[in-house]
Amino acid sequence: MKVVNTNDITKAVKDMCVSMSHNLPKDVMKALEEKRANEDWQLAKDTLTTIIDNDILAEDKQIPMCQDTGMVVAFVKIGQDVKIEGGWIEDAINEGIRQAYVEAYLRKSVVKDPLRRVNTNDNTPGIINYEIVPGDTLEITVAAKGFGSENMSRQKMLRPADGLEGVVDFVVETAKLAGPNACPPIVVGVGIGGSFDRSTLLAKKALMRKMDSYNEDEYYKDLEIKLEKMINELGIGPQGFGGKTTCLRVLIETAPTHIAGLPVAVNINCHATRHETHKF
Repeated sequence: MKVVNTNDITKAVKDMCVSMSHNLPKDVMKALEEKRANEDWQLAKDTLTTIIDNDILAEDKQIPMCQDTGMVVAFVKIGQDVKIEGGWIEDAINEGIRQAYVEAYLRKSVVKDPLRRVNTNDNTPGIINYEIVPGDTLEITVAAKGFGSENMSRQKMLRPADGLEGVVDFVVETAKLAGPNACPPIVVGVGIGGSFDRSTLLAKKALMRKMDSYNEDEYYKDLEIKLEKMINELGIGPQGFGGKTTCLRVLIETAPTHIAGLPVAVNINCHATRHETHKF
């Protein structure tokens, strides 16, 4: 049995929260550079250059790449043979978030109550999701989710008869409605199946994937490619200035569902899909 101390969890979460605010994942940077090389519209190319220069400067100076340093979403994959000692794992994760956002002077964006809007002043609590797996591994992924893009996300309970066409129409419509508000180029996480709540979690988890990865099922791989092409043909372009680069990637995750349902969720992210993973 592996034993993990909560102090180590706090430190790992703190380090990841600071790092992901300053350092764009290399696969995202590669996708930006590839899209810039394929742009024909000069304003779009120049806008992508500005985005890339901003992200390089953020890493060089170790300052946030965006003023919205996000609400922290954590995915905890914990083996059934792992023992956590020293305290409650949720407290440890939130303490890591608190230390990172206070000590690194990251913007505190969390309010304690959704209607009374009093800031917690340390960006806690985070949104923490747990998955129990076999073995003795503990893996924590944290993401900084900005709400300019989160606010453009949608979920719909389609009818089974709506089928593939209904899914495609909903995803593309969501990207179109988002327009420039989600700070394109966007990354689009799509969750299909499960239940109302499961579909949204699948869409969020999809955003944790590498930009150069595709769904293992060829059917959904082809759908990812098709949706990316259709969204880019909307012509919204980087920051809404037009061009071929509205979307960097579409990432799809699926789950079994009920015979009477076809849940679909679209979780939009700006280009800054900030996330890191630590394995214990």
